[in-house]
Amino acid sequence: MAAERQEDKRLLLAYHRTGDQRARDALVERYLPLARSLARRYRRSSEPLEDLEQVAGLALVKAVDGFDPTRETAFSSYAVPSIVGAIKRHFRDYGWSLRMPRDLQELAVRVERVSEELSGPTGDAPTTAEIARHTGVAVEDVVEAREAYRAMHAVSLDQPRGSDLDDGDSLIDTLDAADTGIPTADDRVVLDTLLATLDPRSEQIVRLYYQHDLTQADIGRQLGYSQMHVSRLLRQAIAQLASTGSKRSHRRHTRRPRLLGQRSRSHRASNT
Repeated sequence: MAAERQEDKRLLLAYHRTGDQRARDALVERYLPLARSLARRYRRSSEPLEDLEQVAGLALVKAVDGFDPTRETAFSSYAVPSIVGAIKRHFRDYGWSLRMPRDLQELAVRVERVSEELSGPTGDAPTTAEIARHTGVAVEDVVEAREAYRAMHAVSLDQPRGSDLDDGDSLIDTLDAADTGIPTADDRVVLDTLLATLDPRSEQIVRLYYQHDLTQADIGRQLGYSQMHVSRLLRQAIAQLASTGSKRSHRRHTRRPRLLGQRSRSHRASNT
């Protein structure tokens, strides 16, 4: 990992100081598989994968051009949010599949933009509370806006998941047939409240793993950690969430919400 970061820095310095196009091309080639992987994770039935990969590739080039090689951070921690942001903006331009109140649509877009702005300088995902402060709305409104933003595009449950590791499984195959309880909006609000009790790094790791379906290896590359370190931080965060949720559940005498849904078996297998 350290050797890769040193090579990245050498290439970045060579390009930004001397304009060496070969160093720039080498960096793009090194990170193009990651860009394509991110594009596949955001695949939608209405959008060709080739278009998403093109958007991701262009964002990668811009990240190479815009990154400051003198920063003491991994290039991946800058490139990944840049690529993901470009893909999200691409989807934003294609409108909404579900009809929603206009004020909710506007808030959803504003929350997404604020989230991107806050994560820009460091690459760390902002907490729900931070977004609420910057947008001047309640935490519950931020949660609702995020849910609305995810509903921009309707996806058929019969659609293949699009990952090379999924063997053609559809989205519906990832649902647990034995689990008939559907989490309510109140559960999601409670969940975001629980996540806000974590430190920013732990919250980011939990969200990347459970909500964005990144593997521990992908998270490690993004944040500049080893997979083992990510695994340890993830276990500690889950233990803290379980403890906090249990205490709050006991006080309120209500059931504890499910933790971010269940990940597919294929993603668990990819971490072994």
